[in-house]
Amino acid sequence: MRLVRGVRSGALLVAFGLVVAACGGDGGGGTSTDTSGPTVEAKKVGVVYDIGGRGDKSFNDSAFAGLEAAKQEQGDKIAAKDIEPNQDGSNRKELLDSLADEGYGLIFGVGFLFSEDIAKSATESPDTTFAVIDGFADACTQPDSNLLCIGFKEQEGSFLVGAAAALKTKSNTVGFVGGLEGDLIKRFQAGYQAGVKYIADRDGKSIKVLVDYAGNTPEAFRNPAKGKELALKQIGQGADVIYHASGGTGAGVIAAATEKKKYVIGVDSDQSLTASPAEQKWILTSMLKRVDNAVTQTIASYVSGSLKGGIQTLGLKEGGIDYAKNDFNTELLGDIPTTLDDLKQKIINGEITVPDKPA
Repeated sequence: MRLVRGVRSGALLVAFGLVVAACGGDGGGGTSTDTSGPTVEAKKVGVVYDIGGRGDKSFNDSAFAGLEAAKQEQGDKIAAKDIEPNQDGSNRKELLDSLADEGYGLIFGVGFLFSEDIAKSATESPDTTFAVIDGFADACTQPDSNLLCIGFKEQEGSFLVGAAAALKTKSNTVGFVGGLEGDLIKRFQAGYQAGVKYIADRDGKSIKVLVDYAGNTPEAFRNPAKGKELALKQIGQGADVIYHASGGTGAGVIAAATEKKKYVIGVDSDQSLTASPAEQKWILTSMLKRVDNAVTQTIASYVSGSLKGGIQTLGLKEGGIDYAKNDFNTELLGDIPTTLDDLKQKIINGEITVPDKPA
């Protein structure tokens, strides 16, 4: 049972129990033939990206990769649709609601900026399960919620790349460029600074961490010119390794580092894999936020009927966070992974607790 559009915009919502879509959502998808049994109905999965959309070589692209992996894994068990918002993201709720009206049983909102809108949509469409990546709403804490809040321990991966920066720097000055200044990106900053400090203290060195943010509006995640400006400023102050956590703005950070022949650390996805040959020479590693894994695993739970609302937080232990190793950065990293893998295990074992707020 779904609340029709008229009820959604009406004055009174009947107090339905919030029902997880996996336990009886309105499918509405196409049909496919299973050769081992009767015709089955494909479960419909929708994804709404945040500003920047696909092609940001970061957060949204990682979500897309997870959706593509789920298509391969689930085959004709799912019917998927992904949508990009308008330029300022003001139609987020409209897109969520349109998918719900079309009978999509599981709908993702990619990014913390969806939090308020997706909570409203979940209330108005109780037979649909919604999942917000990096977002949070009180509805996630309610019993039998149909809203899943998926978060990550970004500070843990940022700790690892902070250690990498500290091991790579020759100038003993490294940088951090964040996108929108707020609690979420502060976790990246906190972990990075803690990782730098850990290596500096271990090796008896003093390493300075420069910190800049691109702004305090969503535009801060899609402003490559600002990213380049901040990176050039930090390079002028002596930084020879810069970590960005700024979405599409990071393209400017990578461009500046390449131009000045300084090292840069990517974020969310393995940015070496989508960089130009010139940029690949300077991308030391990337802090992997496995949005792809989260999306794929959530869809698998939905298909199996085990998906529930609530709160899910993924760190190194859960496979939600990591750092990038690939053919492009093997030589750049040298023996750094030996240290990073040791630190990774210590975090997983609880020997190291990484702060989630800057000191």
